[in-house]
This record gives sequence, C-alpha cells and structure tokens, in this order.
Amino acid sequence: MSHAWRPLFVVIGVFILFLIVRAALVPADFVAKNGDYKYQWHRLGNEEEWKNFKVKYKGMQYCGECHDDQYEAITSSKHAKVQCENCHGPAIDHPEDPETLTIDRSRSLCLRCHAKLPYRPSTYYGLPEGPIRLAMQDPDEHNPDMECVTCHDVHRTEFKEDADF
Repeated sequence: MSHAWRPLFVVIGVFILFLIVRAALVPADFVAKNGDYKYQWHRLGNEEEWKNFKVKYKGMQYCGECHDDQYEAITSSKHAKVQCENCHGPAIDHPEDPETLTIDRSRSLCLRCHAKLPYRPSTYYGLPEGPIRLAMQDPDEHNPDMECVTCHDVHRTEFKEDADF
C-alpha cells in the first residue's frame, strides 16, 4: 500500500471516531424543530421543563402594571432604555415576596454607563430612534464621596428639587 493512502485512512478513522462519540453523547431527541437548523436545536424531552421554568427577569412593562407613576417617569426620560431590573434586581418573586427586590443606589451602578473613559464614545449612533448622548463624568472629580442619587432623580434623569448643593 502506498504511503499516500495513510493520511486518508487517518482522516476516515478520526471521522468515524467522531460519529461514535457524537452518537454516545448527543441524546436521540436532540433535534432542530420546524426545520430551522440555525435556532431551533433543543431536546424535545425537556420542553415541559422549560415551559415550567420560572422567569427571573420580567421586563419594564411588568413593573409598569403596578408602579405606573415611576414607569411613566422613566419611559419619558433619558433612561427609557434602561430596564427597571437593572437597578432593582430581578422581579422573579415580586410582588409575592417584596423583599426579593433590592434597590442598588451605588455610585458604581451609575458609572457603568456614565464614567468618562477614553475608549467610550459620548454619543451612540446607529440606534433606531437616532443617536443618544450620554452625560459622562470623571468619577475622581465629580463628587467622589457621594452617591449619585443624593442629587439626581434617576427616574426622571434630572436634579432632585430638595438636593443640597
């Protein structure tokens, strides 16, 4: 046998080994449902398990059903794209267990978007509603010992009326 055939046999052997390992590891009910081979791969055997899975994040509209005044304020403000659960935590068991929601009033939360960084643009383009401009602050210079919520109303994205300056 010619030495040229050996690499071909190695490739065929590796491919057969791959098929054996795949058959052993991948469940038989792992299919692409509805023929969509890009997004529909899942196990048919655990569809009920996922249907019964408790949703952790419920979205801004869920919060607005009970908290209409804050919902109205934030959806008409510059923070309209920020989900309530970014600051208040996941609404998984709310309102049954109100203690599950914690309000993050930390300075570091605001600085995730508003810290002036050399690589971060101050204006974001390419959004469907047009460009948005972020107010950037240098965290070492702009009131470094205070929480942002001391002066700023985050639901209305403006200064608080009773803030001490």
